[in-house]
Amino acid sequence: MSIAPVTATVEVRQPPAEAFELFVSRISDWWHNRSGIGAKPLVRVTVEPFAGGRWFETDEDGADTPWGSVIAWEPPSRLLLAWELDASFRPTKAMMTEVEITFVATAAGGTRVSLEHRNLERFGADAERVAQSIGRGWLTHLNSYAAFVNDPVQGDPQ
Repeated sequence: MSIAPVTATVEVRQPPAEAFELFVSRISDWWHNRSGIGAKPLVRVTVEPFAGGRWFETDEDGADTPWGSVIAWEPPSRLLLAWELDASFRPTKAMMTEVEITFVATAAGGTRVSLEHRNLERFGADAERVAQSIGRGWLTHLNSYAAFVNDPVQGDPQ
């Protein structure tokens, strides 16, 4: 069974280097869902800035819950993450799909930020349900990112 990847695209006013930096270093500021998957409410999301780094949430008690890892760190153009969550959004190294985010300059001086979450057939019988759920989630998160980055105060990396 093959499941189409989940895709979403937004445009932001910043050039690719700034858009990439704001995506990863300020992810906690724009991440939409504050409930997270950990035992307690989420307070921070972290993407460690190197291939092999961790991608995780930290809850209000300071406990980290892994979401996956960084497969490729290629600023300012590409970030590839391993999503290591099962169909119930529980962390597991036995399950891995990929989330690729690309940052491409636009003619207007901004950036087109595109996300593709692929290999969804690995969710087996739950693949369609998971694809629908993460499709809605990624669109919400990317729209939140674009609103944050395009805000003249928040999107200033200085």
